[in-house]
Order: sequence, then C-alpha cells, then structure tokens
Amino acid sequence: MKKIINIRYFLIGLGMSYFASSCVDLDEEVYSAVTADNFFQTNEEFISALGQAYTSLGGLGNHSGLWSINEIASDEIVVSHKGGDWFDGGVLLQLHQHEFKSDNPFFQNSWNFLFGGINTCNRLIFSFETLDNPNSAAFIAELRALRALYYYWALDAFGNIPIVTDFTDVEAPSTKPRQEVYDFVLSELNEIIPLLPVAKDGTTYGRMTKWSALMIRMKLYLNAEVYTGTPQWALAAADASEIINSGVYSLMPTYSNNFVINNSQSTENIFVYPYDKVFAGGFNWVMMTLHIVSQSTFNLTQQPWNGYQTVEEFYNSYVDPEKNPGTQGPVWKGLALEQSTGTIDGRLSNFLVGPQFRSDGTVLEDPGVEPTDPTGRNGDPNGPPLTFMPYLNEISPGGLRQAGARIAKYEFEMGGTNNMSNDFVIFRLSDAILSLAEAKFRMGETTEALALVNQIRARAGNLDPFTTLTEENLFEERGREMFVEMTRRQDLIRFKKYGEAWWPFEGMNRPKQVHSPGSYLELFPIPQPQILANPKLQQNPGYN
Repeated sequence: MKKIINIRYFLIGLGMSYFASSCVDLDEEVYSAVTADNFFQTNEEFISALGQAYTSLGGLGNHSGLWSINEIASDEIVVSHKGGDWFDGGVLLQLHQHEFKSDNPFFQNSWNFLFGGINTCNRLIFSFETLDNPNSAAFIAELRALRALYYYWALDAFGNIPIVTDFTDVEAPSTKPRQEVYDFVLSELNEIIPLLPVAKDGTTYGRMTKWSALMIRMKLYLNAEVYTGTPQWALAAADASEIINSGVYSLMPTYSNNFVINNSQSTENIFVYPYDKVFAGGFNWVMMTLHIVSQSTFNLTQQPWNGYQTVEEFYNSYVDPEKNPGTQGPVWKGLALEQSTGTIDGRLSNFLVGPQFRSDGTVLEDPGVEPTDPTGRNGDPNGPPLTFMPYLNEISPGGLRQAGARIAKYEFEMGGTNNMSNDFVIFRLSDAILSLAEAKFRMGETTEALALVNQIRARAGNLDPFTTLTEENLFEERGREMFVEMTRRQDLIRFKKYGEAWWPFEGMNRPKQVHSPGSYLELFPIPQPQILANPKLQQNPGYN
C-alpha cells in the first residue's frame, strides 16, 4: 500500500504536466486554470509534481543503460555472442572487453538518462523557487538531493562533465573537471542533508531522505581517492556510522527478502525505485537473463531473451571453500552435469543454475540445441534438457545458449510479464556496513573492520566467520553481498583490479584488455553524439 500511494502521486504529477502542456485553447475564455499559483498549495500537490523527477529513475532496470554499462564492464556480468543472438554490432563485447568507443549507444543512453534526470530536477526547482509558498523549501532540498544522485553517478561513470543548475540558462554548457564536479556534489549534499526528512515511513518510501543523501556522500568519500587523488576514509566512516547508528534501518534476517516481489517491507533498503508492472514498468531483468524456454518455468506472458549471464569465476567465489569458508554441501559447478561439493552460501539465491523445469515439474527442453554450436565447437554438454551451467565456453562467436548462471537476485513472479514489480534497490544498509568496514580497514582498525564483515557473513547463512581480514577477502565479500547492485565496477577500480584479466575467453582471439590502475579506461568516453551537438564538451583523455 505504501508503494501504491507514492506511485499514485507520481502518476498524477505526470498527468498534470501533460495536461498543462497540451490542453490550451487560445480562442477560449479561461475561467479557471491549473497554474503554479493555484496548484502548489498542499504537500500532495508538490509530491505529484516531484514524481516527474523520480520517474526518470525507471531507466535503471532495463537493458542498454547505466546499469548495463556498469555491470557488463565488470567481472560480474557478460552477455556472450550466442551464434546469431546478442552480437548487436559488437557493443556488448566492447563493454566487457574494455574496448570502449564513444559511438557505443549504451553510453549515449546512459548520458541521456543522467542528464535527463538532472534537467527535470532543474526544471522543477525553477518552478518551485518562483512560488511564494513556505512548503516549497523542503521539496527543493529533496530535488537537489535527487539531482546530486544523478551527478554522483555521472561523475563516477564519465568523470569530466558539465555542471548545469539553472533551467533558464540557454548557453551550451562546457566540460568541468572531475574534481570540480566532486566538489559541487559534495557542497550540495552538505547544504541540504540537514533539511531532508529523517522518517522511514509511507510518506518517504522511494524518496530522498537524510539517509539516502548520506549514502551518496559516503560513496563520494569512499571513492574520493579515485575521484580526486585524496583519500577520505575517516569521513566515509563517519557517514556510514551515522546511518548505522541511527537505528532507522536493520539487516533483514534473510538476505533474499530484500529482493522479493513485495520488498517494500524490507527494513534494510534505504532507497529504492518502486517499480510496478502495471503503473511503473521498465524493470526487465526477467527478460534480459532467462532463456527463451524459461517462459514455461514461470508461465510468463512473453518469451525471455537469453542474454545476461554471470561470469563463472565470480559465481565460483560463492562456492569455493577456500575463498568463502562455510558449510559444505551439494552445489552446481562447471558444466553442471552433476552436483559437486562446495560452500552453500545463503546468497546463492542470487543465481538460477542447474537443471530447469516447467511449472508442472516436468523437464524443460531447449529445442534450439544442436549437436555442435554454430561454429562447429562442442554444443551444450547437457543436450536438450535446459541446464544453466556456470561454465562459459567463450564470449564470441559461439557462446553456448545454456552457458552462465542467470541473474535471479530479484524474485521472478509466476505468471509475470516483461515488467517486474520488485522495487529496485539503490542503497542498502549492508553497503553502509561494508563501507564502514573498508574505511576502518584502510585506516588500520582491522579488529573493528573484521567484526563488521563477519556481521554480514553471519546474516548470509551457512558461512564461517573470517579469522583475519585482508584486502582480498574484503573485496570478495563486497562482491558476494552486493552482486548486480551497480557497485562492482567501482569496487574493482578502488581495489585496483579493474584492469585484470577475468576469464580466459577460450577460443577468443581478442581477450579483454589488461590495463594498469589509473588507466583512462576507468572512465567511459563522452558519447560522440553529445560532442557533435555541443562543441564545448571535451572528450575524456584516451578517446580522442
């Protein structure tokens, strides 16, 4: 119900903006009209307009945008070229192989998502600032917080970007250095955090609060050395501690319950985008990752696309007892011809792996399986019975149709559509806990850091506590906990692992580029269409 209330206000806001822009008759005498002066009188009316800024976040959960460039460029996710499927002009391979090109449409989509959101925030801030209404100040602060989120994502992905805050400014903006963008976002957050609501209830669900703004600032400090050259571990620890010690949020007893269909009841999720398959669509992971015939497993109304897969080495970090000690039991590895022994981490719910079945329990078969794959190499080793195997044979051109554990972090709905109703988690308490652990570890406070990491491991289930904390097992624990939450690329860069080779790409004549920490590849290129449209924009170094 809390989610529906917020969505209702957001939809009203979109309807009002459409009404105001399209229902104008210059020949008709107007006796009454909806204007800024007579509409923005109550909090509900302000909230309905705010929805226009928040609905921009709906692009997070679909293919070819900001989430995709962050995850495919990491060691978590790959979209292999499967015969005639998923080559798409090579843009997906370029992302995973770190052969970034400024004309890749994924970068243009991401830029439009970010600066479209910024522009909407600027427009609403301008509208609210013109009002002589005491209610407007709180909502302007909320919009500035949301704008700071878009800018934080933009400086992380593209680095050197324009800073635009005036909706009425018609001049083409020029590129600002990453340091200046960092300083701007930090200044905005410092100013507005005291003005934001602290309550966690139905009125603030899916909206910016003090705690979500603190998460943004904590992330800035956590990555400050990457962004500016100067570490800010103590400040990152202070923000993480304030969130944790507030008592507003608590870890859910079961990890997977943060991602169920009705996850609005999570005590752990700090900021989410409230998707709804009817009212607020766009969360398409069920289509993006499942096999075509998985439609029969979940009685879906449409066929999935058989695209996104988990990198095998990343999946193995859960089941490998040396990396992840804990209770041993049957797990799927390699070709998934049969189960073998490994760590049964409770977070294996993140994956769909092993033999697949129809909703009635009968074996599900893949009619497209051939004795050999399209290039003449060995075909899917399990034959027609659909079996998601952790093993990935190659990235291109003959990726096997059943290769790769599939992304099952968010619960799939039986009888669902191409749109999911789970709320998309942007910030969680566990990220604050692990960020505090990392900050303390970097400052030499290893005992406290170890206790925090073991708190996360205890909740995961079936795991032994670490006896010592190293940079390596801290990095890997962050990966297991934060899988596909748009943190991995950032973590790889911060831990100086982004340029490493991740998997062998058997049979592939173009392996992933290996590069040193600090490489220009740690930033994505400014999209070429943006530079052509605005000559004041400068391309990031290395892409000229």
